[in-house]
Amino acid sequence: MIKSLFKKKDKIIEITSPLTGELVELEDVPDQVFSQKMMGDGFAIKPTDRKVVSPIDGEVFDIFQTKHAISLKSKEGLEVLIHMGLETVALNGEGFDIKVSKGQKITKGTELADFDLDKMKELDVKTITPVIFTNSDDFEVQEKQTGQVSVGQENVVTVASK
Repeated sequence: MIKSLFKKKDKIIEITSPLTGELVELEDVPDQVFSQKMMGDGFAIKPTDRKVVSPIDGEVFDIFQTKHAISLKSKEGLEVLIHMGLETVALNGEGFDIKVSKGQKITKGTELADFDLDKMKELDVKTITPVIFTNSDDFEVQEKQTGQVSVGQENVVTVASK
């Protein structure tokens, strides 16, 4: 009984969809770094629209110089990496329009970026977008929807502290 009084309470974080498209399992991403969860657990979206929004309340932790990825940190400590497309670092920022700045406070639905899906297809770049929880040692995915999701759709993934 005493032990249960001091047990750490799990932090539950409801993740909002950062994109419109098809939510797929991370294992189905055609890139081993993501599919084998080398960077952490998460999910991916095959986007049908260019708008990217924040899936969490927190702050912008980092924006990659090549604009292809944005790192966020939730108020609960969850670290989220949104990697727009695969092998997009080689585009050196072409086709990406970042709407936020490092250190900026954000809420679910804050517009983070646009990325030009037509440009990506023209350049034969895969647009599938992994959303990675980079501190998966501290947090775990509990529930995950599948199928079509809309940008800003609430509770597409539930994450809890370990």
